[in-house]
Amino acid sequence: MAPDTTTPTSAAATVAALVQRARAAQATFEQWSQERTDEACLAVGWAIMQPQRNRDLAALAVRDTGLGVAADKVVKNHRKTLGLLRDIRGAVSKGVLAEHPDTGITEIARPVGVVAAVVPSTNPAATPANNIINALKCGNAVIVSPSPKGQTTCAALLGHIHAGLAKVGAPADLVQMLPAPATKELSQELMRQADLVVITGSQANVRAGYSSGTPALGVGAGNVAVIVDDTADLADAAAKIMVSKTFDNATSCSSENSAVIHAAVYERMLAALTAAGGALLTADEKAQLQKAMFPGGKLSPAVTAQSVAKICALAGLTRPALVSAQCLMVEDGGSGREHPYSGEKLSPVLTLYRADDFGQAFAIVRGIYAYQGNGHSVGIHTANEDHVRRLGHEMTVCRVIVNQAHAIANGGSFDNGLPFSLTMGCGTWGGNSFSENLNYRHFMNVTRIARPIPPREPSVDEIFGEFWKKHGND
Repeated sequence: MAPDTTTPTSAAATVAALVQRARAAQATFEQWSQERTDEACLAVGWAIMQPQRNRDLAALAVRDTGLGVAADKVVKNHRKTLGLLRDIRGAVSKGVLAEHPDTGITEIARPVGVVAAVVPSTNPAATPANNIINALKCGNAVIVSPSPKGQTTCAALLGHIHAGLAKVGAPADLVQMLPAPATKELSQELMRQADLVVITGSQANVRAGYSSGTPALGVGAGNVAVIVDDTADLADAAAKIMVSKTFDNATSCSSENSAVIHAAVYERMLAALTAAGGALLTADEKAQLQKAMFPGGKLSPAVTAQSVAKICALAGLTRPALVSAQCLMVEDGGSGREHPYSGEKLSPVLTLYRADDFGQAFAIVRGIYAYQGNGHSVGIHTANEDHVRRLGHEMTVCRVIVNQAHAIANGGSFDNGLPFSLTMGCGTWGGNSFSENLNYRHFMNVTRIARPIPPREPSVDEIFGEFWKKHGND
């Protein structure tokens, strides 16, 4: 982040001016009908999905952040936005949500007000667009706090959004962003003054949001592990893992970081991963890469979302099979600080583990998540439904992704039922207040009208009768 020269007083005044304008715009916008509100969402969607704008935003993002692959960001901008617009199409987010005659309850959708959206450098266009559409769907205004590297991309996106909003008659102040240069003080002040904070990105930002005094929706740390058991279609699993691991140079928190493979199929799976574009490092090469990737035991930002060729150059790895690979693979047998490859790598580097059976695979993943990534998600390639069910019932994760490319599937896909999102709630296991994919319902208050109904008071015998028969009533 840029040196913070903003004083607390000037930051408060700057943010207060933005919030005042946002509140004025939101007061008008919340009176709009569902049809007009949905038009505003479509205007924002087309602002990023229009092909030339999409390509320009993707190229700008890579140029200014130095992260990821422009072609993959084009796909992400398109796919994530189209999927979200599909999810919210026809969804009621204004007025009466439901009438319940049996309980006398009427549920009414209400906006939360002004949303502060803190977004990461890894997705400087897709994440703001997602947040903005969700916020507008429920009649809110939104102020984006971009990362310093992503500020120019965010500004370009908002220029397109404002042009789109003008076409449908919506006030431009519904969607604003913090002024350049991005500073921690401005971002923290925005969190304090907004009505709801949504944070996607670093755990430092998430903690700041939770301590801001404003209701906050933050994400947990990613560090996805995937299990490949002895019933898996190995070629299919390898292809999907490699597609997921290499997409946008692994900027996604849902990209696989470790593959835990049953011993019975380990060698064949390693061959399949190699055929799909992976290259296994020797022990010496692994140690050499570790020095470059984890100086002082911490992941170096120099390797984040970089290509294999660049990572090899940084580490001094010259073997042609490595430099030309799509993904580097290392073998490990432990987890925790003494095994840095067991953590999130945010780069096309995959750690391989060998497990004797599913029970050991389960234990290995548990160990990985005890170090990093608890609550987020787990993947499995299998034909064994019992293995899937055990993960769902016992692994401390909010999503179990079965026989899919994890980074593509986890944030919603056209061939699964998860909501399209770039913000993954990790539940209490990940220190979060929600455990699902962020979606429009998180941007809504619900008012309930309660009318009198015929009394439904049970007798004491009705409640305790069976309990007394089993345990007595003394």
